[in-house]
Amino acid sequence: MTLYDWPRAAAFGRVIPKTKIYEHAGANTGLKGLFVREVDQIVWSHKLAPETVNLAATKQVAEIQVFRITSRTATLDPAVLRAIDKAIPFPLFFEVAHGGRVKLAAAYKRPSEADSARWVVGDYFEGDWLPEDAARAPFPVALNMGALYERLLEPLVVGQTARLVPGMGEAPQTPFTPAEGERPVSLEARIAQAEGIKAQTREVERIKARLGREKQFNKRVAINAELRAAKQELERLTRVHPGTAVAND
Repeated sequence: MTLYDWPRAAAFGRVIPKTKIYEHAGANTGLKGLFVREVDQIVWSHKLAPETVNLAATKQVAEIQVFRITSRTATLDPAVLRAIDKAIPFPLFFEVAHGGRVKLAAAYKRPSEADSARWVVGDYFEGDWLPEDAARAPFPVALNMGALYERLLEPLVVGQTARLVPGMGEAPQTPFTPAEGERPVSLEARIAQAEGIKAQTREVERIKARLGREKQFNKRVAINAELRAAKQELERLTRVHPGTAVAND
């Protein structure tokens, strides 16, 4: 389960007009159309900050914001989330609600090393759809805002990767726990592995689609060889422990 019982002291509850997102995200006509078709309402629901959760800010994570999006469609285009991330200069978590269900989504967001005024936003990770009245997980215990961000984001990263890769099973309660004597694995390394698996999974599906369209035998043989290589690479990525250096083949 990846829905949290957000602290009451952090409740914010402010409706955000779409026009404000357009303004701060530099939205073009196509993006505005996405918001009109897919988004009913945007609420800035919680503000996780030192004064609301009693945790010290860190250099990369001063605050964390939670936005609740009431969606008009069962599938929300990631461009909508990315526009909101672009408009808000803090790490964000999204609760996306539609048809009596809700799921959590977020991307790893951090200040740019080249320009601390800019933010780098990675791929989006999503939890499972759950009933609106489903029991929520306890709010994580952490030492500071940076550690809290990792504790909130980690289950999304691990859970989505487990769903993408057959045979990985359910996400463990304490994912990526290092064996005795190993160094703890950084959030960046976990996300790098997850994003690599996600990208390679898309590549496998792309090749499968090409194979399904191709009728010529000799070309199908070549595509099948390409597909086997892509599957082998995906399998290799799932076996590599996060943070391990991987040599290029």
